[in-house]
Amino acid sequence: MSTLGTLLRQRLRRDRLQLALWIIGIGVLAYGSIAAVLDTYGDEAERTQILQLATASRTILVFRGTPNGTDLGAFSFFELFAWLALMGGLMSTFLVTRHTRAEEEQGRAELIAATPAGRVKPTVATLIHGVVANLVLGVVVALALIGAGLEAEGSWVTGAAMAATGIAFVAIGLFAAQLFRTSRGANGAGVAVVVGAYLLRGIGDAAGTPSDDLLHVTPAWPSWLSPIGWGQATGAFVENELWPLLLALGVSVVLVAIVFALQSVRDQGASLLPGRKGRASASWALSSSFGLAWRLNVSTLIAWAVGAAVAGLTASSLSGLIDEVSGDVPQVVDTLQAALGGGATLEQAFIAMFFSIIGILAACCAVQVAIRARQEEAHGTAEQVLATPVPRMRWLLEYWLVGVLVIVVVLAAAWLGGLAGSGASNTPSDLVPLISQAALAQLPVSLVFLGLTLLVFALLPRWTIGLGWSIVGVAAIVGVFGPLLGAPDWMVDLSPFTHSPVPTGDDIDWSGGFWMIAIGLVAAALAVVSMRRRELASGA
Repeated sequence: MSTLGTLLRQRLRRDRLQLALWIIGIGVLAYGSIAAVLDTYGDEAERTQILQLATASRTILVFRGTPNGTDLGAFSFFELFAWLALMGGLMSTFLVTRHTRAEEEQGRAELIAATPAGRVKPTVATLIHGVVANLVLGVVVALALIGAGLEAEGSWVTGAAMAATGIAFVAIGLFAAQLFRTSRGANGAGVAVVVGAYLLRGIGDAAGTPSDDLLHVTPAWPSWLSPIGWGQATGAFVENELWPLLLALGVSVVLVAIVFALQSVRDQGASLLPGRKGRASASWALSSSFGLAWRLNVSTLIAWAVGAAVAGLTASSLSGLIDEVSGDVPQVVDTLQAALGGGATLEQAFIAMFFSIIGILAACCAVQVAIRARQEEAHGTAEQVLATPVPRMRWLLEYWLVGVLVIVVVLAAAWLGGLAGSGASNTPSDLVPLISQAALAQLPVSLVFLGLTLLVFALLPRWTIGLGWSIVGVAAIVGVFGPLLGAPDWMVDLSPFTHSPVPTGDDIDWSGGFWMIAIGLVAAALAVVSMRRRELASGA
């Protein structure tokens, strides 16, 4: 077999579990969402009400897309595509960084470059690997939509839009790997670009021009700066135009050409952006293993905290528009209120929904702290720390403490963002206790995922990354989106996110929160105790 074929097989073997989880998960989400739309919004009058509300409030368009009529396929595309493209973009950038900058950072790329494979073939293999993964994702999404009952042409256009958008993010990930010296920097840049593309598309959609009947919106120019916006511009199930996807493919070709040009002139392990020079001597904060664990997670914390602050700001600002929206489109308020939360007021339902998303951010940040402990072990740097008088149990306990601090900081950022945005409300004083309660309610669920991921790390270290992200991802989809997707109650109840003690009506039930705190503490304790005797597991 050729060298290129060998490299492709190696990448597929390393990624088979993670890619399967990403692709199958996105496909299941697509299928379940369409089934839920059919069940919940099967009547055209109901779809008309929801589209009018979204167009009247505008802010909702940031998180959905541009309405394009009440046809069932068009409505499903409006509800679903931006979220699916966001997940496909994250899958693509993580995949690329894993096989490019991470390989250079760990020294494996230099070993491969010394073989007949050279420096170019590994990048070519990664490019092919990413393109094929996104083509498979596009086919799976199209088949899921067809299986759920949507018409074939629009489903295949949606699949093509998913594939083209993902390929654009593959090229962006390759470019980020040339810019940054570390895989952490490249991954951070990739995530920032994917989320930025989602928000840029959202800003363009919110600033678009609505039709007189509020059932169609023509996006503004910022949407045309986003790969997700290009996929959305196909107008699947209505216009079914494929030419906007040429923008994604054209940008991909240009970025890939730049990547190969940069790689041909830079040294192995070097980057276009030089790494920041370190201090001549360590600060007092790095004089302990706890300080080192904190320092290793600061950059991650900042990124998640900024996202949480923006989400908190959006939550409170959006709640301030409720009176205006209900006045513009009064016939849809009862429908939306029932969809968002039983006995909750409309204001409570909005804030609870957004802070559930903030809870996902805090849980992801906690999972990333545990994954950082695994990365330190895999790279061999944890062994250097443990060679000092630092016991293994204390080392892992310190990572748990860092995880708790990270959760608190992320939720505090969301709380402060919520307070800052509450000035947009007509009754900001009423929002302050509501925002405080909703932020505090996300602490127990975040502790659960921190404890569970550390337990996976202690018992099955090589499965930490895959299982850690899979657990939080599945729980988020089932718990937050399960009711929308029509999942059975028993399945929804399995997700910790379902039991967050968010304010609903006049009552706040903390019984589930106390149980989750106990589960998180027990899982963390078992992880720390299990770490005492197991051998270090270096390597990927």
